[in-house]
Amino acid sequence: MHTIRLSIPKDVKLGDIIELKAMIRHDMESGYRLDIQGNPIPRLILKHFVCSFEGKEIFSADFYPGISANPLLKFHMRAKSSGTLTFEWTEQTGKVFTKTGQLVLTE
Repeated sequence: MHTIRLSIPKDVKLGDIIELKAMIRHDMESGYRLDIQGNPIPRLILKHFVCSFEGKEIFSADFYPGISANPLLKFHMRAKSSGTLTFEWTEQTGKVFTKTGQLVLTE
């Protein structure tokens, strides 16, 4: 199961620089380990992450076999308006995991 957790601040005013956090539960199997019978465990990793705000990319990262399981990302953006944040991870198989969240500006 690939559980996704997001942290989007609640009390945000126009112009604030906010910290966003995104974590996905994923084993990130490097392909270097062996199972109990001594057979290689096939590699299965996330390859790419992108976060967009209202369809415009604001942050992206590429992953490699050395990244730990359940990767947590923290990054910042300036709040210019309320809108939808889309968080998307792409696995090496091409499978995509997506979750959205709302940024709501307060007065």
